[in-house]
Amino acid sequence: MNDVTVLSIDMIVSNPKIRRGRPIIAGTTLMVQDVAAHHIYHNYTPEALAHALQISLAQVHAALAYYYAHQEEIDTQLAADLEYARGAKEQGLGQRNPPVLR
Repeated sequence: MNDVTVLSIDMIVSNPKIRRGRPIIAGTTLMVQDVAAHHIYHNYTPEALAHALQISLAQVHAALAYYYAHQEEIDTQLAADLEYARGAKEQGLGQRNPPVLR
């Protein structure tokens, strides 16, 4: 077993200055959680994701592999982002013309 070399695929990176340090596909600002969410919640196939996001099929599979290896953490991030978005929408944040009456 000493002849075994572990090879890694360096397609997923993290930088605290990009996307709050969340894992992204190398060479892009596309977050792993976005790729996973489209695949899981919107039933995009890997091929459809590659085409729609203009990335390679290898990058899609790398993002999905990373997601499944870190599923609990990324699902928690997705839930937190959804809750934040719901709260912002209720408060009218980010709208050009926020609701006058609440």
